Amino acid sequence: MICGVHAVYEVLAAGNQPVERIHILRDARLPRLQQILDLARERGVPVRKEERSVLDKIAGGLVHQGIVAIASEASYAPLEKVFESLLPCVVVLDGVEDPHNLGAVIRTAEASGVAGVIVPERHSSPLTAVVAKASAGALAYLPVIRVGNVAATLDRLKQKGVWVVGVDEEGDRLWTDFDYTSPVALVFGGEHKGLRRLVREHCDVVVRLPMLGKVGSLNVSVAAGVVLYEVVRQRGAGTGKAN
Repeated sequence: MICGVHAVYEVLAAGNQPVERIHILRDARLPRLQQILDLARERGVPVRKEERSVLDKIAGGLVHQGIVAIASEASYAPLEKVFESLLPCVVVLDGVEDPHNLGAVIRTAEASGVAGVIVPERHSSPLTAVVAKASAGALAYLPVIRVGNVAATLDRLKQKGVWVVGVDEEGDRLWTDFDYTSPVALVFGGEHKGLRRLVREHCDVVVRLPMLGKVGSLNVSVAAGVVLYEVVRQRGAGTGKAN
């Protein structure tokens, strides 16, 4: 299930994920409704108008904003996909299990021009409807790569000339004290855990965000946003060079 106006619109616009049908609240006045209907018609996707009680049942408790699309499962991309970029910036998530956090990171990563997001097979949220909703449609565009071993994958990235930068509260230097104008992979740990020791040892450098208040750490999606837009700044904001 793909719930919400933006998520449904983007999956139709991207055309990367087959959509079986769309359920819309009867007499709904949704933003982009006509665009969604036009795209559905172009792609031969049937649209069914439903009463709210029926739509609530289809959504299974998820917030749907009056629209739900039934689509094939989002598929994972191969690691080689990230090297299609001339100057890749890759996000590696080492154990982000909350689907809202994963979706939020995907949203920020896509907005900042990241070439792909890498997640492990174990201890990571699958690409669920909640992830798609939290990504606000970004999941339809951004390659997500699932790997068996994060540490081994970091070694493969290094062999391709990618600098591996861990982000952790115990980092050796500030996040701004690194040159991100080369190919780079940013590695973030899971909720409440930080980077695992083995993963940390495979990083070329570990940077930190200063915590000036009483809270000990940032949400992973917030931390990712801060560091990713430093990459954008260094590579030339608004020039399309982030990836």
